[in-house]
Amino acid sequence: MKEEISNLQITQLAKSIREKKVSPVEITKLFLNQIKEFNPQINAFITIMEKQALEDAKKAEKKLMNETYRGPLHGIPIGLKDLVFTKDIKTTMASPIYKNFIPKKNAAIVGKLKDAGAIIIGKLNTHQFAYGPTGDRSYYGPVKNPYDLNKMSGGSSSGSAAALAANMCLGAIGTDTAGSIRIPASFCGVVGMKPTYGLVSKRGVYPLSRTLDHVGPMTKSIEDNALFLNIIAGYDPLDFNSKKLKTYPDYSKNINKSIKGVVIGIPQNFFFDNVDEEITKSIENSINLLKELGGIIVEIEIPNVQNHILEQQLILRSEAYTTHKQHLENPKNAWDEEVRMRLYTGEGISADSYIKAQEERVTTYYKFKKLFEKIDILISPTAAMLPPDIEQREINHGIFKGQHIRWPILRLTSLFNFIGFPAMSLPCGLSKNNLPIGVQLIGDMFQEQKLYQIGDALFKASNISERLKQKNLFR
Repeated sequence: MKEEISNLQITQLAKSIREKKVSPVEITKLFLNQIKEFNPQINAFITIMEKQALEDAKKAEKKLMNETYRGPLHGIPIGLKDLVFTKDIKTTMASPIYKNFIPKKNAAIVGKLKDAGAIIIGKLNTHQFAYGPTGDRSYYGPVKNPYDLNKMSGGSSSGSAAALAANMCLGAIGTDTAGSIRIPASFCGVVGMKPTYGLVSKRGVYPLSRTLDHVGPMTKSIEDNALFLNIIAGYDPLDFNSKKLKTYPDYSKNINKSIKGVVIGIPQNFFFDNVDEEITKSIENSINLLKELGGIIVEIEIPNVQNHILEQQLILRSEAYTTHKQHLENPKNAWDEEVRMRLYTGEGISADSYIKAQEERVTTYYKFKKLFEKIDILISPTAAMLPPDIEQREINHGIFKGQHIRWPILRLTSLFNFIGFPAMSLPCGLSKNNLPIGVQLIGDMFQEQKLYQIGDALFKASNISERLKQKNLFR
């Protein structure tokens, strides 16, 4: 029973909860026990909210008994990246500076999840202040990969991805400024969606870069991810960056519909350059599957990608330094040195350079809007390399020899934070050493529904879910 429940998707378990075949309390206890068993090895959770989770589960069960069902997240245990403010529960940003910080209010997203009946089971580890793609720079120690405990989980939403992959929760919230949802999703074999900029409220989520940050769902399947986005998407008048749509679609609506005739753009420059051979092969297999499913493949050129990414990095460095300038006055021992030094790279950026980068961002946005008049989605690898060893920083062999690992990890994701288009990573294969490989799908603004439709078709056709289960150390 334990193994059966923990390996279910949210969509499957929700049906059993609604039919009262299994109780929210029973499920919550199961996942709390799995956290106690697995977290010492993975280090995905900073705070385990056992008491509050059980109280909330009892309330969810009582409502169910009274025929008050709040929807598919009712009674479902989820985790929150420890940048998301939780009232009366510490929120650390994985930093000693905030190790005793207890917010007075919940983040907007927490209110939505609680209203939907979700059980928040704990706060998840992250690269310190979310400033890094590796997931091994936290005051609370590195998050380990559930497929190989010596490998990185990816960052910065490291705990979110690893907790899901190790069956310690059924859904998680991550944040993404340059790839921080998609990279750990790729490294840990889960699904991560960076929604359109402004679709999900950031109010009450500690910022890194205010014009590049996104909040999004992480799950074990595409169906679960769409369900999750249905709950958390929406306009927030108290979030300046929130976008108001006339209507918000059901993101699950087109799942299981044919993708015959969808036009899939394959970049002919940059996105497949200098990519690990095993990853390239896996993405090619995904493209062939999409063809078999009726997709129309179109080769495209995307000019000036490298320049656009440099502009994104300039904005990120400038805004991250501005956000954390006050904290840099703390003693060095309050910081991970790598994060501290990276923040200082934004110190000397001029207002003129920053404004030009923001102007370039607008120009690039309209170039991509034009591109998406011809295609439905773009496809690329999520990361250019497989998960490195924890603490590894320089690559000493192969096509990346001599490089710092940050560039091959980040180079294929950050552009889509720059322009704000939705991008999703889903697992598509395993390396010869049984490490997950992720494929990235990118859509036009507010076209998450289409990404889910195409992504789910690929996810199911590849049978990747079953292959991941066989190689995961915790499933």
